[in-house]
Order: sequence, then structure tokens, then C-alpha cells
Amino acid sequence: MAVTPKEMYSNIFHVFIRISREEGLKTLYHGFTPTVLGVIPYAGLSFFTYETLKSLHREYSGHRQPYPFERMIFGACAGIIGQSASYPLDVVRRRMQTAGVTGYPRASIACTLRTIVREEGAVRGLYKGLSMNWLKGPIAVGISFTTFDLMQILLRRLQS
Repeated sequence: MAVTPKEMYSNIFHVFIRISREEGLKTLYHGFTPTVLGVIPYAGLSFFTYETLKSLHREYSGHRQPYPFERMIFGACAGIIGQSASYPLDVVRRRMQTAGVTGYPRASIACTLRTIVREEGAVRGLYKGLSMNWLKGPIAVGISFTTFDLMQILLRRLQS
């Protein structure tokens, strides 16, 4: 709906029905593989970065646990690193999902990646829009990691 004229679809159900009828159910899953592949570096680097920063904090500050604000900062750093590493696959996913509407031919991950690099360049094409994600993503990731940690601490205290 974001890349089509307003008149084309009236709501999300209309999108689903029309695409299913005209292009088949398989079309709804274009971009699924790069999404799954993008989760691996994103999650891996995010958790690794967050836990590493907590460990370094414990080692150099002398405090057993970081304060909530410090956890938020560690989470934000983890989010920036994870997003930056997996962002090219996010660009490929979006391109694959919108290929029919935007005039690009439907293609594999490798073909889509090559097309983006050839037409727009490696950095400019594969990292287009990353700066906007740097504004919203780290805040959300910082809140998520902090909330998870604090809830885990609370539940452990309640359990004892």
C-alpha cells in the first residue's frame, strides 16, 4: 500500500485478496528469505554487543549490574550495530516485495542485490534509508533490552 496509488487498494484485506487472485499466494511471500537471513546477523550482533557491553561495564566500573540508563545506552549501541549489519538484506527484501508495483522484474536475492549495486552503487544503494533507522531503531532496541533485563531481575527476586 505504501508504494501504490491510494486508489489501487482500499484496505489491507483488499491488498491480500487482490494480490492472491491476480498474482497467486506465493507473491505474498516475496522477500521472506532475505527477512529470515537478515534476522541472523541482526539478532546475533545485537545480543553479542549488548552482553559484551554489560560485561565490559562490570569489569571496568566495579558495579555488578549497570543502571537502567546504562542498559538503554548499551541496547541502543547494540541496535545500531545489528541494524547496520543486516540493513542491506532489508533493502533487498523491500525491493523484492515491491518489484511488481515499482517496475523491477521479480528476481532472486542475488539478482536483486546485483541490480541494486550496479544501478545505485554498493553503499548508496544498499544503505539507502539507514540513517532514518538509526533514529528510531536504537531507542526501541534499548527499551527492549532494558525491559527484558529488568523484568528478568524482578522475576528472579520474586522467585527467591
